[in-house]
Amino acid sequence: MSTQPREPYDFIGIGLGPFNLGLACLTEPVDELSGLFLETKPDFEWHSGMFLEGAHLQTPFMSDLVTLADPTSPYSFLNYLKESGRLYSFYIRENFYPLRTEYNDYCRWAAGKLSSIRFNQTVKTVTYEDEVYVVRTEDGSEFRARRLVLGTGTPPFVPEPCQGLGGDYLHNSRYLDHKEALQKKESITLVGSGQSAAEIYYDLLSEIDVHGYRLNWVTRSPRFFPLEYTKLTLEMTSPEYVDYFHALPEATRYRLETQQKGLFKGIDSELIDAIFDLLYQKSLKGPVGTRLLTNCSLNAASHDTTSGTYTLGLRQEEQEKDFSLTTEGLVLATGYKYAEPEFLAPVADRLKRDGRGRFDVARNYAIDTNGREIFLQNAAVHTHSITSPDLGMGAYRNAYIIGELLGREYYPVEKSIAFQEFAV
Repeated sequence: MSTQPREPYDFIGIGLGPFNLGLACLTEPVDELSGLFLETKPDFEWHSGMFLEGAHLQTPFMSDLVTLADPTSPYSFLNYLKESGRLYSFYIRENFYPLRTEYNDYCRWAAGKLSSIRFNQTVKTVTYEDEVYVVRTEDGSEFRARRLVLGTGTPPFVPEPCQGLGGDYLHNSRYLDHKEALQKKESITLVGSGQSAAEIYYDLLSEIDVHGYRLNWVTRSPRFFPLEYTKLTLEMTSPEYVDYFHALPEATRYRLETQQKGLFKGIDSELIDAIFDLLYQKSLKGPVGTRLLTNCSLNAASHDTTSGTYTLGLRQEEQEKDFSLTTEGLVLATGYKYAEPEFLAPVADRLKRDGRGRFDVARNYAIDTNGREIFLQNAAVHTHSITSPDLGMGAYRNAYIIGELLGREYYPVEKSIAFQEFAV
C-alpha cells in the first residue's frame, strides 16, 4: 500500500483489533490502495486484563493476521518468532496454540512495522460529504475516504442487574489489574460460563489456600460446556458454510445464532479437566471452600456500601427456585457484546438494517445501502455465523474485503474447502 498519504483515501479502518490489524498488514504491499487506520488507544492492546500465566489462544498459530490469506507475508506469526529468536523454541514446544501474551506481543510487533496506523485517534463523527466519508477525531483532525472498514470491536458486557451497581466489582477484562485487591476479600463470586470464567476460576482456586477466601462460580448454563472442536464441526468455519448460513431466512439465522454459542464460547476441555483435578487435589486436605452453581440466572443485584458486600438475586431455573448469595468480591465474566459506534449517527440513513434493527450485513461484509462502501469486521454472527468472531476466518474476510476495495481479487479467496455439504 502506498506510504504517500493521498486524500481521499481509498479506505479508512476505524478501530484496531486483530481483524483490522490484519487488514493493515495485508494492504501494506498493495500499491493500488491508499488506506489509513485510526485507533483510540496509544498502542495495540488485546484483552491484556486476561493475560493469565499459561493462557493460550483457542485457535492454532496459522490463524494469525495474514497466513491463511498470504503464507508468504512478512507479517506472519512464524516470521515474528524468527525475528524474536524463538522459532526453534516454538517448534520444540510442539504446541500449535500461541500463548495469549505472545499473540498480543506478535500483534504489537506487526503494528510497529506499519506506516498506515495512527494511534491516539478517537473518532468523533463520520459524515458523508461530496461523495466521500469524512472522519473527524476528537483532536480536531479530519480525514476523507471513499470507503470505511469498521473494526471497533465488542466492549465488555455488564448484565442489566449490575449496571450502575456501584462498589468495586470487576468485569473479567480488568481481572489481572485488580487481582491482588480481590484476593484480600473474604469471599469472591464469579458469574459467567465461558473460557474467561473458567480461567479465572482456576486461577483463584489455585491460590485459595494462600488467601483463605470463599470462592463461588455461578453460571446460567446447565453444565460447564466444552468448546466443540471436532474437525467436521470446524468445517463450519468455511466459505461454504458462510454462503449457506447467509442465504438462510432471517428468523432461522437468529435461531441458530442462539443455538451455536457453544461452538465458539465453550470452555477448553483440558481446562475443565484441570479444574476437576485441582478440586480433587485440594479436597484431600478436607472440604474446599468453593461452590459451583449451574442453572442459576442472575436476576437482581445490590451493593451495601456499609459492609462492602454484594447480594445477588439468583434463580435455579430447572427447580424454579429463587435464592440469594452474599459476597464481598464480584467478578463478571459475562463476555462482550457489540455496540454500534455513536460516530455513525450522521450516516444512519446510509446503513442497511434487518427486521430486528441490527446491521443487515451483506455477503461481502458491507452494511451500507449501496453494498460496497462500509464494511464490518466481526459483529455479524447473525448473518455470517460463527465465522464472524473466529480468528482463523479473519484473513479470509480481509482477503474478501480487499477484493471488494480493488474490484478484483488480489489474494486468492477459497471458494470450497469442506468435505461435507451444508445445503441441498
